[in-house]
Amino acid sequence: MRDALCGIATCAFSVLGLLGVDHRRVTATLIAAAPIVKPVPKPAAKLKPLIPVSTPPTLGLDLQLFGTGQQSGDRKTLVAAIDHSLRYLRTQKAIADYGKLSTTIPIDRVQRSLKRFRSLLITSRSPTELKMAVQREFAFYQATGKDGKGTVGFTGYFEPVHAASRTATSEFRYPIFRLPSTFSRWSKPHPNRAALEGDDGLQFAKGSLKGLEIAWLRDRLQAFLIQVQGSARLNLTDGSTLTVGYAGSTDYPYTGVGRELVKAGKFKLEELTLPALTQYFQKNPAEMNIYLPRNQRFVFFKETQGSPAMGSIGVPVLPERSIATDKTLFPPGALAIIQTQMPYPATGGKLAQQQVTRYVLDQDTGSAIKGAGRVDVFVGTGVLAGDRAGLINSSGQLYYLLLKQ
Repeated sequence: MRDALCGIATCAFSVLGLLGVDHRRVTATLIAAAPIVKPVPKPAAKLKPLIPVSTPPTLGLDLQLFGTGQQSGDRKTLVAAIDHSLRYLRTQKAIADYGKLSTTIPIDRVQRSLKRFRSLLITSRSPTELKMAVQREFAFYQATGKDGKGTVGFTGYFEPVHAASRTATSEFRYPIFRLPSTFSRWSKPHPNRAALEGDDGLQFAKGSLKGLEIAWLRDRLQAFLIQVQGSARLNLTDGSTLTVGYAGSTDYPYTGVGRELVKAGKFKLEELTLPALTQYFQKNPAEMNIYLPRNQRFVFFKETQGSPAMGSIGVPVLPERSIATDKTLFPPGALAIIQTQMPYPATGGKLAQQQVTRYVLDQDTGSAIKGAGRVDVFVGTGVLAGDRAGLINSSGQLYYLLLKQ
């Protein structure tokens, strides 16, 4: 469970909607001499998040599974992701989660689908052979997307790695915090970010966070982004490594800092990526005091004893094989196919976008991942993963795969 990076990387808003202007009404005013009384329309029927479809004609091959050229494939990673989902689906938590789903997908059908796909994955000798077997044995259910036509917005997230210290120093000044033991008894509304740590991020010792510090970061934005990601791997000054994961958060909605910067005219929407945002605050550090507190939600952590980044269903998330979606709409742990653009290392040390097809497992969620038109792809751990995740901002399609009945 985490706040999602997509809140930073993706922040589209309608200018007309922001101004409170309905463009249809503006047009009508310009062309009509007198007001026209129209009947009140009936409310639109609620769109289903998933609809059965025939095999997509544009379905590509998952070339990463078997490797290309000198690059080895990641079939073992996908098998591990399937095994993680199967382990989750045997738990009481899974039974409870499926009882809350808005879609009526039986948990046993998801289990049988995963087991059969796992067998096909192991025995297939090529991407084409696997695709043909999937088309023959599986039914496709497409996410209706943000427009009702299957358009899904994709972003990426990652597990950051940062230098940190167990003690505060002149270099390491910005802490992350454990969950207070009294948190369940905090009165609501909870204190917001500014009340807990101050606009400058350094006033925490004056309030309820004193003594809850887990580790200190040297950069305020790094500490903030760990809250956005919900987990991190920290290389401590004593040479040891510390891993932390999500433990809880205050009762506020997530507000994307990127959205606020676009609204303020600091960026155009198409210019906004995580590297661009990081560079902006490096050049304008004082503006963090303005924009970071606008995300009032505050995230607390626990030490995870070296365990990998975990998804909301309680299993490790794996690079390019785990996704985050709205778990009130989509079946947790299920097998899916995504088609979108993702950046990969190219010549000259740059990252270049490629159109990809990936078999993935739905194993995570995030506070900014809402509705049938949003998917966050876990990209991995470290600097390169962060650079790639910050550049994923594209449209595509999401299909769930279930054995034919």
